[in-house]
Amino acid sequence: MHSGGELNMQQLLQEAQKMQEQLMSAQQDLADARVEGTAGGGLVTAEVSGAGELVGIEIDPKAVDVDEPAETAETIADLVLAAVRDAATKAADLQQEKMGPLTQGLGGGLPGLPGS
Repeated sequence: MHSGGELNMQQLLQEAQKMQEQLMSAQQDLADARVEGTAGGGLVTAEVSGAGELVGIEIDPKAVDVDEPAETAETIADLVLAAVRDAATKAADLQQEKMGPLTQGLGGGLPGLPGS
């Protein structure tokens, strides 16, 4: 009976190592992935990594009205915020897609990981 317990422990350790490798791979995939969020019909585009890091902002020159600089600045700020939020939502969806199946088997997830 004792040797069976060792075998189960060995299997458990192998499964834990396999799960850790899968989590690390999924985290790297998220770090490498890019998602875009847009606002104002595409006037502003925000690019976010799958891990949620803002990596780029593009503002179409059509968004700029030189005759109304204060109003334009306020509008652009609102559009940037909306685009970043859109991209962050898409990144969160991607995180759930990549990490959710891995963390669900852990009884609701691990602290600091999506799904927890």
